[in-house]
Amino acid sequence: MPTPLRPRPKPGLGAAAIGAEEEALVLDVLRRKEPFRYYGSDFKPTPPMAAQFEKEFREYIGTDYALAVTSGSAALEVAMAAAGIGPGDEVIVNAWSWIACFTSIVRVGARPVLAEINDTLNLDPHEIARLVTPRTRAVMVIHYQGVAAEMEAIQLEAHRRGIYVIEDCAQSLGTRYRGRHIGTWSDIATYSFQYNKVATSGEGGMVTTRDQRLYERAVRYHDLGNYRPYHAAIVPPREPAFAGGQFRMSELTAAVALAQLRKVDKMWQHCRALQSRIVPRLAGLKGLSLRRVPDPAGDFGFEIYLMLDDPALVAPFRDKLDALNVNCGQRTGTYPQYNRDYVKTGLAHAPAASPFREFKEWPAQGYRAEDFPRTEELTKRFIALPIGWLYTAEDADYIADSIIAVHCEVCG
Repeated sequence: MPTPLRPRPKPGLGAAAIGAEEEALVLDVLRRKEPFRYYGSDFKPTPPMAAQFEKEFREYIGTDYALAVTSGSAALEVAMAAAGIGPGDEVIVNAWSWIACFTSIVRVGARPVLAEINDTLNLDPHEIARLVTPRTRAVMVIHYQGVAAEMEAIQLEAHRRGIYVIEDCAQSLGTRYRGRHIGTWSDIATYSFQYNKVATSGEGGMVTTRDQRLYERAVRYHDLGNYRPYHAAIVPPREPAFAGGQFRMSELTAAVALAQLRKVDKMWQHCRALQSRIVPRLAGLKGLSLRRVPDPAGDFGFEIYLMLDDPALVAPFRDKLDALNVNCGQRTGTYPQYNRDYVKTGLAHAPAASPFREFKEWPAQGYRAEDFPRTEELTKRFIALPIGWLYTAEDADYIADSIIAVHCEVCG
């Protein structure tokens, strides 16, 4: 076994990279005494931080419009409201995804329709044809933990049926697919800056699109139906006003997020360099494979997934890696939606608001573990190994040594 034990490096990307850059921008906001994005104490023109963040974000990923909001969950709700998704509609979404992917659909009154994943741990494109109905309005695609979904196939399957594609890029800012940033393949996309994300401001989100109408509707929904002069200068108003929510990002949040955005490519390069020291050494290990990555050149590389042929070996393999001070786990905060309490009850905040109220029995077909054999099989076979901003080349080599040693002991 590898000796001596190395101290565990702390996982994390953006949070571990917080430094003088974030402090300087936050202090700028405080010294100007302008924490609200649309005006200061004398109602002078728009303060600069959120506007600059939106500008640099759309330039970074290569899109036309970007709207800063309060969280990744808010971004999903805003995106669906912009697309006019509501009661009576259905949205196809990965069964294996974060809480907000499901609950944001319920929040706008639509029904989540759960789909199987494939060996990318992302949406299986073939599920769109299986699950689409006359009520389907969109498919929500989650790019899980730094690996892009198969967007060409997904986009073709969705658009040939006239349904929206919504990319949830919350976990994977900076990831590319076929030479383009994720978030540029869809009708509308969302991002998160929560603490555990690639770039963080504690909380925060972004909505992006190339569609002028979707942008205006997103702006209105995120700001109580308002369409302020700042946005009118970007896209002249054409849509009628409607009642919206309140999901405006503050200047303080934008200051931190802007500083973090400027570090994303350095984190991407760092993780990919460390991953390249580990992955080649695992080739040929019997009974062990890696998560399939549709575009290896665009993978962020901040988490490696070991897929064991025998799920009974996952726990002992993980325990032995843990004993060697290698950070690892079988879950990263994501679980099958059908195992969550809010799915098991089928409830919303009020009985009439539940999109499942028409079912006579619950959980109904399509919301039970037995309905997702592929998702169940895949998610019981993997071990996730994070690679963080504070990891070194020596840490990467130690991780590879440890995996090889544990494999010899557990897999024979």
